[in-house]
Amino acid sequence: MDGNAYSFEYQPGAIHHGPGIVAELGSELERHGVSRALIVTDATLADVPVVMEPLRDGIGERLHGVFDDITPEKYLRDAAAGARRVHEEDIDALVPLGGGSSLDMAKQISALAGHDRPLNEVTDEILDRGEMILPDDEVALMDIFAVPTTLPGADLSQVAGIKLSLDPEGKSKDEIPSAGVSDSRLMPTAVFHDLDLFATTPNPILARSAMNGFDKGIEMLYTRHHNPLTDGTAVRGVRLLHENLPALTADSTSEADLSRILQGIAAAQYGLSTPNAYRASVIHSFGHAIARNYTVQQGVAHAIAAPHVLRYLFEQVDGRRDLLAEAFDVGDEAATPDETAAAIVDAVAETRDALDLPSQLRAVDGTEKGHFPALAKAVIEDPFMEAGPEDLEATQSDIEAVFEQMW
Repeated sequence: MDGNAYSFEYQPGAIHHGPGIVAELGSELERHGVSRALIVTDATLADVPVVMEPLRDGIGERLHGVFDDITPEKYLRDAAAGARRVHEEDIDALVPLGGGSSLDMAKQISALAGHDRPLNEVTDEILDRGEMILPDDEVALMDIFAVPTTLPGADLSQVAGIKLSLDPEGKSKDEIPSAGVSDSRLMPTAVFHDLDLFATTPNPILARSAMNGFDKGIEMLYTRHHNPLTDGTAVRGVRLLHENLPALTADSTSEADLSRILQGIAAAQYGLSTPNAYRASVIHSFGHAIARNYTVQQGVAHAIAAPHVLRYLFEQVDGRRDLLAEAFDVGDEAATPDETAAAIVDAVAETRDALDLPSQLRAVDGTEKGHFPALAKAVIEDPFMEAGPEDLEATQSDIEAVFEQMW
């Protein structure tokens, strides 16, 4: 294909942004013909009145109940329980509330409810294929109305991950197989960025999750699937986040700061997840290798990895460093390519440090240098690596060296 030609198909959910915006959720449900909505969240958040009461009031008479069995592990058995409840109680829409786990699990519940197959059949399928097969294309899946309260950027995405809860081979928890699912029918119908609800989330939690969303914007610029539209939104998103994320470490974050951060997260992830491409890549592959092998939040894994991964990337390929420099507002026309790359890495590290996040892999419990070969293998085999720059050839020794640097 000619370098100036591209195809881009993206149908994100409607974005509702503002303080108290969940008050409009009931009207949105009515517009889509929803009569029995189920909130999908974790048990802790389900017991927080300052979050649940505005959401309940917003949904109003269309609220049927709450499914609060979500955990960070995102186990298949829990998604299957949610799908059973959908069928038994005639639920016609899901309202995931909270972080990325709730959003992912709502998508998995929707997928499982679409074909209602036995759990053991789905388990065997994941073990055999590494993925969960979705219902036939003509099957309409449930509407999802997302209400995030953290910042990883999972709400304008059609992908979701899940982990098997039962392993017939008796492996340890960290070795239990995981799988992903992707389909345009899983894109949320609407997203509610309610500033009042985000303000109830402690800033350290927002800071950890924000690093994940921030890195998505960075990766949108050097992915092999980039296009002029995603370039524009990613540059704007990275700029907003670089300038405003440090506000999360203040004693209190103003509504204006929080609004700009959420605008940055939305712009950074806009176009990330499409039917023919997913644009997160190398940083996320490192993050997966760390988070799936140790008890550490995904955003923390990204915080540790991102500067070192970018330094490695720029040693191997151009990485569209001029566009990244524009996003971070660093460098100038007189700078050499190496100076531009160094300025970008420094800007990412400065953002990470401003969020008061860990900078060394040794800070993660259970890590050992002897694990580097296995971690490098996990990075190379991670499916997200396929979206990296076309000229990047990741080798075992090079990836191990990156882990050595982040140690």
